Amino acid sequence: MSTQALLEPSDTAEVAAVKQRFSLKEWIFTTDHKRVAVLYMIGAFAAFFVAGLMAMLMRTELASLGPTVTADPSTYNTWLYFHGAAMILGYQIPALTGFFANYYVPLMIGAKDVAFPRVNALSVWLFWMGIILALLTFVIPDPPDIMWTGYPPYSILTGGNTAFYTFTVLLMGFSSIAGGVNFLTTIIYMRAPGVTWGKMNMFIWCTLAAFIIQIIFVPVLGSAVTMLTFDKYLGTSFFNPAAGGSPLIYENLFWFYSHPAVYVIFLPAIGLIYEIIATFARNRIFNYKKIVYYGVMGVVGLGGIVWAHHLYVAGIPNWMILIHVFMTLIISVPVGLLMIGLLGTLYKGSIHYATPMLYAAGFLFLFLIGGLTGIPNAMSSIYIHLTDTYWMPGHFHYVMAISMTTAIIGGTYYVFPKMTGRMYNETLGRIGFILFFVGVNITFMFTMIMGVKGMPRRYYDYQQFPEIEWMQQIATVGSYIIFLGALVVLISWLHGAFYGRKVGRNPWGSRSLEWTHAPSPPPPGNYGDGVKLPDDWNPYGYGK
Repeated sequence: MSTQALLEPSDTAEVAAVKQRFSLKEWIFTTDHKRVAVLYMIGAFAAFFVAGLMAMLMRTELASLGPTVTADPSTYNTWLYFHGAAMILGYQIPALTGFFANYYVPLMIGAKDVAFPRVNALSVWLFWMGIILALLTFVIPDPPDIMWTGYPPYSILTGGNTAFYTFTVLLMGFSSIAGGVNFLTTIIYMRAPGVTWGKMNMFIWCTLAAFIIQIIFVPVLGSAVTMLTFDKYLGTSFFNPAAGGSPLIYENLFWFYSHPAVYVIFLPAIGLIYEIIATFARNRIFNYKKIVYYGVMGVVGLGGIVWAHHLYVAGIPNWMILIHVFMTLIISVPVGLLMIGLLGTLYKGSIHYATPMLYAAGFLFLFLIGGLTGIPNAMSSIYIHLTDTYWMPGHFHYVMAISMTTAIIGGTYYVFPKMTGRMYNETLGRIGFILFFVGVNITFMFTMIMGVKGMPRRYYDYQQFPEIEWMQQIATVGSYIIFLGALVVLISWLHGAFYGRKVGRNPWGSRSLEWTHAPSPPPPGNYGDGVKLPDDWNPYGYGK
């Protein structure tokens, strides 16, 4: 298949028909799921670039022994706090369950919009309030200095503005719950005739599963950070050991949500990769039913009972450690099934390596490295020696940060012609991928090597480890390459949006509903009088 898609005459008319004059008022008060998706996208990628700038400052500081960018360790801690919180709560979760869910779910199931459009608008503006509040970290006189975890007793006794942290988390949490109620209702009740449970896109299944997790576990995190604030400002003693509380309770509550949050990110991300690979390999999803029931739903069933592997060194009972060692190893089974499904879908496929497919291939490699390094981490005998070293940030970035970002960027390239009616520049897309892929492997491979050599994590300086300075410098160069790649990606999107070649409704030749039945970009209401599908329709109906 050529990337130069055919623009059919009927598509030209449809594209012209849906052009609308820009109106700021309409965007602010919009309830159209597609515009809500764009608002999520802008906020999420803004958080990504600011959090990425914090990473650049930290890596530059670590490039040499002694003070480099700042002589104040608390400033470094603020960068570290914002980077972690913004990347997870402000970028990855909103990009996947806000941007992609909003844009894709109604289109994929043949609906005119989401079930509760006004609740949907509320969720995106709660998210934007959280983004703006988080950015105020850099202007308020007492910014949070408590990492992204907010661990007591530090966050109670000192740690800057703990209430600021709590309120930011609560805003993001309320946004997630509103989205969860909305999309669960939409998927269950608003599918077009013919879009049965056995014919739903993998992304729909993965989004459904992610929102089930959000609905169950977000209230736990909200309760934990609220109790934390009560301890600091109202004198309660839930987590304050000086007053009879237990910090270990907070750690359990925090990770009871924050480890399932990994799957809230992972599931929609791998759902996007399934859509890309099926389209560009021209193949049906391999072993579809077992992948859904045992893979996706297996992750939902097991995802909430593996949190304590974050606490092996926190003083929990040995019997609890043994249970969570076992459960953490077991959850690799449904995750492994999902990866096998991707490889099976590629088997004997007619693969075309456009930019989205390059990112899908990059995801397979990066997540494989992250997953294989995660299996030994499940073993408490190994974990206790590596937990406070650079090995853990290296592993986490491979398994979550960069592999999921690869899925997000690849998914954005994939949906780009549907959103804009134009095609991005393929050359810029490929250059951005190469820079990003090379940069992340340089940075985080050396991060894990430094961890094995004993470099502690979260250190502002490392003068007691001068022998690893050269590795810190290489990792820093890698981070600059990542940032350059991100800039090329942004330029390719802006160039494509304004100057890209116009395309028809289905430039990828997909069989999925949103590509075959909706113009590019889709009009308000998506499908007008509704969608009528033949009995043999399937979103992955490739081949015979």
